[in-house]
Amino acid sequence: MLFNLKKFIGGLMMPLPALLLLMGLALLLLWFTRWQKSGKVILSLSWLLLLLLSLQPVADRLLKPLESSYPTYRGNGQIDYIVVLGGGYTYNPDWAPSSNLLNNSLPRVTEGVRLYLSHPGSKMVFTGGKGAKTQSSAATAALVAESLGVPANDIVLVDRPRDTEQEAAEVAKLVGKQPFALVTSANHLPRAMRFFEAQGLHPIPAPANQLAITSPLNIWDRVMPSAMFLGHSERAAYETLGSLWQQLKGDGEVSSD
Repeated sequence: MLFNLKKFIGGLMMPLPALLLLMGLALLLLWFTRWQKSGKVILSLSWLLLLLLSLQPVADRLLKPLESSYPTYRGNGQIDYIVVLGGGYTYNPDWAPSSNLLNNSLPRVTEGVRLYLSHPGSKMVFTGGKGAKTQSSAATAALVAESLGVPANDIVLVDRPRDTEQEAAEVAKLVGKQPFALVTSANHLPRAMRFFEAQGLHPIPAPANQLAITSPLNIWDRVMPSAMFLGHSERAAYETLGSLWQQLKGDGEVSSD
């Protein structure tokens, strides 16, 4: 119950739902009250914020600091485990396996497979519970890895956790104190590292799914509002709120070995 409430409240605090609620409030004020000036101000500011958060220069400037914490992992040292954190997914057995991984999930899996291929003898660990779906996030990601050539006997499922904090606790039981590659979205990796280090673990950061664009873009891509760039702003907001919650709970404090 608490988990669902946390997700619901967190969802309402994302830019799009929050700004739509503010616009709705403004319309109520304009249509049904005498507070016309307040309604106009709220509506104007909400519209302006929605516009700005949908522009590439604003969205990627918000997201880039989160994604710049760790470089792409290119090490060749011995790694026994490659831990790929779960993300968005659905499950339809009639689809191609990769079509069931949504948003951030597929780039995480493909980066994990790349690391697996460059570290012979390693095991791939997929995390993530099933929530309301018929199959877990971990099992769905594993099917994609198998379709890309990873043998089933090199795959380990950790399919009970529902969030990153729980994933860290379960992975600790598997890997112990040995170093392992931790693969997740670049914007999520700083928060994930704190959770795993708080368990006394030794993760090697392996970012995937970088979103903030630093290469040159056409002028129309920079000045036109886009749902894609609004999504970048939402990722920045999500991880910022998640980090604040983590600090309030004290989950980022590293435990003693």
